[in-house]
Amino acid sequence: MQKVSISQLKNGLSAYLKKVRAGQSLLILDRNEPIAVLERVDFDELPEGRLARLTQSGIVRRSTSARPQAALADSKAPKTRKSVVAALIEERGEGR
Repeated sequence: MQKVSISQLKNGLSAYLKKVRAGQSLLILDRNEPIAVLERVDFDELPEGRLARLTQSGIVRRSTSARPQAALADSKAPKTRKSVVAALIEERGEGR
């Protein structure tokens, strides 16, 4: 793991990011005190990483329309003729 000060990191950020992209980790120091580690991010570890990788490679195309969940959240629940309590009592009476 390479050690680098904040000022060195600022001055050569692009070069250091190339090293990180290649898999090297950097220990960032502030006045010789370790404050952070800079490491490469694995897309598969991110929540949408796999989907992002498939999208970048052209295998998957993301939808441009609204998500169905959003449409469902805005809609009202259907009205029923029976009360929920009556349905529950009936279900319990049937032994389910």
